[in-house]
Amino acid sequence: MRIFLTGATGFIGSHLVPQLLGAGHHVLGSTRSEQGADALRQAGAEPYRAVLEEPEHLAKGAERADAVIHCAFDHDFSQFVANCEKDQAALKAFGEVLKGSDRPLVFTSGVGMGSPGPGQLAVESILDVENPSPRTGSEILATKLVEDGVRVITMRLPQVHDTLKQGLISPLILLAKANGRSAYIEDGETRFSAAHASDVAVLYRLAVEQGKAGERFNAVDEEGVRSVEIATAVGEGLGVPFVSLTREEAAEHFGFMGMFASLDLPASSAWTRERLGWTPSGPDLLTDLRNMDHGTVLA
Repeated sequence: MRIFLTGATGFIGSHLVPQLLGAGHHVLGSTRSEQGADALRQAGAEPYRAVLEEPEHLAKGAERADAVIHCAFDHDFSQFVANCEKDQAALKAFGEVLKGSDRPLVFTSGVGMGSPGPGQLAVESILDVENPSPRTGSEILATKLVEDGVRVITMRLPQVHDTLKQGLISPLILLAKANGRSAYIEDGETRFSAAHASDVAVLYRLAVEQGKAGERFNAVDEEGVRSVEIATAVGEGLGVPFVSLTREEAAEHFGFMGMFASLDLPASSAWTRERLGWTPSGPDLLTDLRNMDHGTVLA
């Protein structure tokens, strides 16, 4: 297939490009910069200069493709609501191009959208339309696009990691460096599900090749890694204390990242594994945290 991949030079995209090329697909990869375009050419992909702020130009990339994988997202969490609105605009633009065809559109969401309730594992069959995250809007829109005849497939991500980056944990590492301590809230029993970036790339490929309209997949290897374990590994890596904070103290330490640091996001991928034959095998989250160079962590 000729696959239009947004965010092709980003964290997940950089793992996904060789995975798709290795399976015999042609990749038309979006990038913001000429440096990114050069990197894509060197990898064997075809570059397409585009930005999220111009959904009509992204749509033209989709017109040239047999499938779309939408990984691009602006991760400035201080502008989270606005960035989620940009994501919805891109989905709408892709939907207009792909409506009435069998060309798949795989877009990216988070495992929290499938939570059945506090303390329970998020699952693929649930869409929590009351979830307070602004990313909920993209999943609601995806449901409507399916009704309109678009083959939309949802990829729900946990904390995706390697030794350079670890999803939402990366900005928490930067906060620990800045504050001189690695923190968790109260007893540290809240959890993040996780998966290695190489395994997530495999799942995106399987989803675009085999996914059916309306299906949702959880890219989860580990169902729940406790925040106290994460903070301990970060503190040991940085050589700073790891401490428990009250919720009041956490507000000052985490700032706007507090909305993520307090979440409990365990998730299952049992259905995903059975449906697509996905068998993750990469390093676990704590192993990557212990093996990373904490001086070069990427936000």
